[in-house]
Amino acid sequence: MNTKKLAVAGILALVVAAFLDGASLYRKQTQSTQDQTVRAEQNRLVRMHSPVLGPQGAPVTIVEFFDPACETCRAFYPIVKNIMAKYPDDVRLVIRYAPFHQGSDQVVKLLEAAKRQGRYEPVLEAVLQAQPTWADHGRSNP
Repeated sequence: MNTKKLAVAGILALVVAAFLDGASLYRKQTQSTQDQTVRAEQNRLVRMHSPVLGPQGAPVTIVEFFDPACETCRAFYPIVKNIMAKYPDDVRLVIRYAPFHQGSDQVVKLLEAAKRQGRYEPVLEAVLQAQPTWADHGRSNP
């Protein structure tokens, strides 16, 4: 009788071990697939020509769809800048232009020229600081 119990316990232990091994293997494969999907999705948002602030290999990427004449974009920029200052090695900002407001397309050209000259960030900050003077935020044309 004891040998039967011992045999059943041994078989049960083998079944449990096989189940745990299978579950572990499944989890690893699922995680690998999810990691590949996340990397592919990140690449959809980040373009080679997009301005990038922060380290290229940062584990966190913020992609901002940015209109230089947008008041909300202007208000949001200091928040993102503070996050990047707080986590300088962990966060990068990728800027994607969305020039919907009048005059934004000209400012985007200015920012792109500044990027080619290695002066993107100071020019971006100057543009945002002066935005109330050049952007038409619903003002009437006299």
